[in-house]
Amino acid sequence: MNKIEIRDERGQGRIEARTGGEVVGRIDYFTLDAPARALVAVHTVVEPAHEGQGIAGALARELYVIAGREDAAVVPLCPYVARWAERHPDEAPAATPALTTAARERLASEPDKW
Repeated sequence: MNKIEIRDERGQGRIEARTGGEVVGRIDYFTLDAPARALVAVHTVVEPAHEGQGIAGALARELYVIAGREDAAVVPLCPYVARWAERHPDEAPAATPALTTAARERLASEPDKW
């Protein structure tokens, strides 16, 4: 297996996992600034040929690392990221209910975007 490189492509609203120049996985997300700063995970995808290699977990971990560097929370609306956070509570602090509500409202207001 080639080395996996993870990049935050903020302008495109995703964190990508790449190997050999090819995108093999991603987490789609958006930023929220109120009631506090947050990165909101919406969807996780790993290409079938690369499943089972820990890529989705590496992407989720990196999302929390980025949020920590930016003093932001993570709101895991994506089912995969939510499960990952439950399994790694020491790395994935829970978002406040107010942030979760605001993230759900924003997602609902832009259904075609996500």
